[in-house]
Amino acid sequence: MMRHLPRSAPWMLAAILAASAMTAAAQEAVPGANVDSLLNYARTHNPEYAAMRFEADAASERVLPAGALPDPTLRVEMMDVTNRGQESSPSLLPARVGSTRYTVIQPLPFWGKRQLKRAVASAEADSARSAATATWTDLAARVKVAYAERYRVTVSVRLTSEMLDLARRLAQIAQARYASGLAPQQDVLRAQLEQTTMTSDLIAMEMDQHHMHARINGLLRRPDGAPLADPVALRPIPALPPMEELQQRLAEGNPQLATQQLKLTAAEKNSELVARNRYPDFALGIFPTQAGRGVSEWGVMLELNIPLQQDSRRAQEREARAMIAAAQARREALHTQMASELALDFAALEAALRTEALARVSLKPQSELNYQSALVAYQNGKVDFATLLEAQRQIRRSRLEELKAQVEAQLRLADIERLIGEDL
Repeated sequence: MMRHLPRSAPWMLAAILAASAMTAAAQEAVPGANVDSLLNYARTHNPEYAAMRFEADAASERVLPAGALPDPTLRVEMMDVTNRGQESSPSLLPARVGSTRYTVIQPLPFWGKRQLKRAVASAEADSARSAATATWTDLAARVKVAYAERYRVTVSVRLTSEMLDLARRLAQIAQARYASGLAPQQDVLRAQLEQTTMTSDLIAMEMDQHHMHARINGLLRRPDGAPLADPVALRPIPALPPMEELQQRLAEGNPQLATQQLKLTAAEKNSELVARNRYPDFALGIFPTQAGRGVSEWGVMLELNIPLQQDSRRAQEREARAMIAAAQARREALHTQMASELALDFAALEAALRTEALARVSLKPQSELNYQSALVAYQNGKVDFATLLEAQRQIRRSRLEELKAQVEAQLRLADIERLIGEDL
């Protein structure tokens, strides 16, 4: 007979599915499985990058005030407040003094100064935004490097654990042959020593794994013990463009070079502004004069400063030209340094890719075949245990060599992307 499910079964099933979905979502929310999860977290949580963005926003708000006219001023002048010669007593009311003049004055900078001030502020705002971008590219490169290093340590722990299991099986084979009188006791001792050495290496790697965990959390501004998902895989290495193209992308896209170029632009505009100080600034005013309760007369005024301190202005102009030369030299030096770094990273990346391919295609398969051959030969008494042990070590070295080359390629790729200011 078919049994009917209880009426609460659909609700229980829905609750179980909901709990499973919440658990899966919580696991997905933990960063660390890939580089993108770490970068997304750092983009929204890193306070250093957030501070640079806020500073860029603040610099952008300085552009409008830089080119605005100064606020006008109001001057009130009361004449004959003692009312001497009249029957009235002294007063400060405009209608009860001899006369009152109201002067409204609007300062007017010389032609072009406001536009140059706005241009200087705009260049400085662009420089602040570029500096924020440079902060992000540097942070992203550090995150990519830390992820690759954590992947290396994690895989090294797994490979060493696998090799430790293999060493235990070799020890069992040596023990069996020793018990049968087919091998000396030294083989057993060597196998045990190899296990001890690999266990010590495994402890050191686990410590490195803990340090990398804390390092990534530090970059993300999380507590040291905050959970991180295990790294799944390294980023695929894209096809490398020609070196000439990378140098061009460096010159056009590097945010630090862009920041220096904007600083140079600001220095040039500031030099033009300093040169305009040779010419006077103006102030226009209008003033009605009140006598009694009515306005008795109107007047206008023109005021200008007289630029007599030429020695001071020439010194300011020389300072501005020196700042331009300094900005140019700083940009050229930075470009030369980064172009050299890019060439070195490009060569190192190509070498790492060749090394990784050699280890994957030749070294690792050959070492595994050598181990299988040595294992059969040892079991048949044709080679000694030292030969078998060396073959087992060669497997570990070949796998670690492949992993090292893969991680080295990731490090060089991160450096190249930091220099060109974007992902390849």
